[in-house]
Order: sequence, then C-alpha cells, then structure tokens
Amino acid sequence: MTLAGNLRDNKAVYTVAGAGDFAVEKLREMPEQMTRAREVAEKYQGEVRETVYRYGGQFRETVERYRGEVQGRVDAKELPGAAVAYATTFGNRAAEFIDELAERGRKVVHREAAEVAEITEAKPRTAPKRTTAQRRTTAKKTGS
Repeated sequence: MTLAGNLRDNKAVYTVAGAGDFAVEKLREMPEQMTRAREVAEKYQGEVRETVYRYGGQFRETVERYRGEVQGRVDAKELPGAAVAYATTFGNRAAEFIDELAERGRKVVHREAAEVAEITEAKPRTAPKRTTAQRRTTAKKTGS
C-alpha cells in the first residue's frame, strides 16, 4: 500500500486534522467571548464583592457544621468501585470525542483534497522542456 493510502486509512491522521480544525474554530470565537466576559465582569463586579463579604462568615460556619457528617458517610471500601466507574465514564467520553474529531478530520481532509484536485485540474498540463543534454542523447540514439 502506498504512503498516501496508509495515511488515508489512518484514524490518527484524521483525529489530528479534526483537532486542528476544532482548535481553529474555537480560536476564532475567542475575541467575541472575551468581550462578552469582560462586559459581564464589569457589570457584576461590585455586586459580587458585596455578596462575598456578606455571606463569607455563613459559608465558613456551614462548612464546619457539615465536615464531620460527610467524613462519616465516606466508606473506604467503596472508593475503588467509584474510581473504576469514573475511569470507565472518562474512557468512554474520551473515545467518543476522539471518534468525533476523527470524523471531523475526515471531512476536512476530503474537502481539502477536493480543492487541491480542482486546482490541479484547472492548471494546463504542459510537457516538461527537454534539456540540451536530453536532446543530444536522443539524437545519438537515432543517429541524427
């Protein structure tokens, strides 16, 4: 199989292409998101400070009250099962995301390949010019 064929059938290549396309999309969205975030931060800045000062003491009291309750509810025997469940969920989500990136990359690669094919077909094909040395070799073979 050719190198191009190997790359065409390689999921990793499509995944990288999809990740690049995804990154470009998100980077293009950044200026608008930063502007909105700045506006929201400026709008609520004073209100948030006031709320933090007002409820800071209540928060500390509530944490101290429930700290003992939560520690008593956690059973060390359940932790390995919970860890396996979280790891399995994470693995499944990661596999789904990689599949989505690969599909996105497949579309990007095929779109780009089609554009390259259009450009290549649009250029007129001319025979390469022969050099003087090539003409001499041909002349010697034919006896001219």
